[in-house]
Amino acid sequence: MIDWVRSWGASPQAAHDGLGSLDGHPPLADVTLRQVVRIGGGGRRVRVRFTNEFGTAPFALGAARVGLAAPGGGVRPGSERVLTFSGAPDVTVPAGAPILSDPVDLPLPALAKLSISLYLPGRVETCTCHDPALETGWTIPGDAVAALALPENAEILPVRALISAVELLPDVPATGIVVVGDSRTDGAGSTPDTNHSWPELLAERGGAAAYVSNQGISGNRLLNDGIGASALARFDRDVLATPGLGHVVLSVGGNDIAISYAPRDDDGPLADFLKMFPGAPVTTDDVIAGYRQLIARAHERGVRVYATTIAPYGGAEIHTPEGESARQRVNAWIRTSGAFDAVLDFDAVWRDPAHPGRIRDDFHCGDHLHGSDAGYRALADSVDLSLFG
Repeated sequence: MIDWVRSWGASPQAAHDGLGSLDGHPPLADVTLRQVVRIGGGGRRVRVRFTNEFGTAPFALGAARVGLAAPGGGVRPGSERVLTFSGAPDVTVPAGAPILSDPVDLPLPALAKLSISLYLPGRVETCTCHDPALETGWTIPGDAVAALALPENAEILPVRALISAVELLPDVPATGIVVVGDSRTDGAGSTPDTNHSWPELLAERGGAAAYVSNQGISGNRLLNDGIGASALARFDRDVLATPGLGHVVLSVGGNDIAISYAPRDDDGPLADFLKMFPGAPVTTDDVIAGYRQLIARAHERGVRVYATTIAPYGGAEIHTPEGESARQRVNAWIRTSGAFDAVLDFDAVWRDPAHPGRIRDDFHCGDHLHGSDAGYRALADSVDLSLFG
């Protein structure tokens, strides 16, 4: 039996729990959103998951279409499909809930780029989004879902807004890979509009069989909320509820350590930054206990769990010697505990041999914390694809 599998995802966030990209943006009302996503593995039928999971009020979705993306925000003629909801062309999305479109026939090769357009006739009071987008999207006044070319009055949309997943019915049975992580998973530091996060590059390597869902949130932590809900809090929604789930990669915990051991000075350069991360500092034992919780919850569903070691961040403003010692302790446990079904040693890939507490200069984007395109490519290339067979 061939079942649905998720081939693209973006973890939902409240707009005020992101990086602030929507601050000052005009309200979403009587406007079309056009957004581009690149899937991993392909299929013959598609459905889109829209989200109001952090919304405080219902919103009206007046019309929606999906098609193969053309350059410059266009849609390839003949590929466009009208999306319906229980057969209706419009729907009200309840506050706190997602909603799935009806499936439509649309043959899609692996790594296809989709254009998703949705019209919002009324005002969206609170936008559930993913911040930042790293792929350009647009707002267009009025109902423009049927426009094949991007209208001249389109403006940039700085977040992923109101969409959280694309799911496909593949030609042969397939299983999905979900990566849970922070900004290094999200792709921070990579070139926008190039799909150079390491999970997307992993999908490129895997080809037709790699149904990868990137559930990274920039600034995310394992144990405490702050920028996005914690990995422990969002694991059921973002991971265990994924159609076709077969493998989970945990690449989270670095922010828990870095923020817990960061310099604490109410008047220092990090004071405003640290205010985004509530909760008491955590210990390495706390982080390890968090990993054990996620392992148990995944294994209960029969899902294999892999972990990446925490890559260096020496030279970054938030770095301290105490944080480095904690990172090394957690990495030693990840490598030697046997708690995971496999370990992806990203620390070994990125560290500078002459300065093991730092990322190689050609692998970070200039901040000693986030990857460059080459750095993310090195991570993806280091993954043993047989783990997902």
